[in-house]
Amino acid sequence: MASHDYLFRTHWRVRASPEEVADVLKDAAALPKWWPAVYLSADEIESGDENGVGKVVELHTRGWLPYTLRWSLRVTESFYPKGFAIAATGDFDGTGRWTIEPDGPWTDVFYDWKIRAEKPFLRRLSWLLKPVFAANHRWSMARGLESLRLELKRQRAGTAAARDRVAAPPRPARSAALFVAVAAASLLAGLVYRRARR
Repeated sequence: MASHDYLFRTHWRVRASPEEVADVLKDAAALPKWWPAVYLSADEIESGDENGVGKVVELHTRGWLPYTLRWSLRVTESFYPKGFAIAATGDFDGTGRWTIEPDGPWTDVFYDWKIRAEKPFLRRLSWLLKPVFAANHRWSMARGLESLRLELKRQRAGTAAARDRVAAPPRPARSAALFVAVAAASLLAGLVYRRARR
């Protein structure tokens, strides 16, 4: 695996039916509404077939690190309400698969994400900052779980007043200073390590 290849597996557990979860996740154009900490914008370019296969959405995303990513997803498989698969192109290329499994009143949601960073900044620095970039992904997915739980509450609310009482989803992070400090420390540690090996 190249230094700029990434493989992530995320597990969410929510008190909801698979259909409720699938209905939220399959609407990629709504991601900025319920998961705004990560999804800054989402524009549907192609609608795909009646199952959503072939749907193309252009996305602008970020995590807690002070950079953004522009990429497109194309739905390649759909097995509603058990999940769907996507292909990603742009600042990273790869594949993702959402798997939705019922467990009584709960639903387990798994996301397998296999990507290669193509954004020059990420590609060049993955050899050194891969743990930081991976932490950024984990932060983003944790915000996703929090946001999904809130969105499910909002959708179940019987009235506008009840919907208004549901907390707003987490907003994008303000983290430039923290990233600069972590990146500088990582770079310094990498240089010291390289010098020690010579």
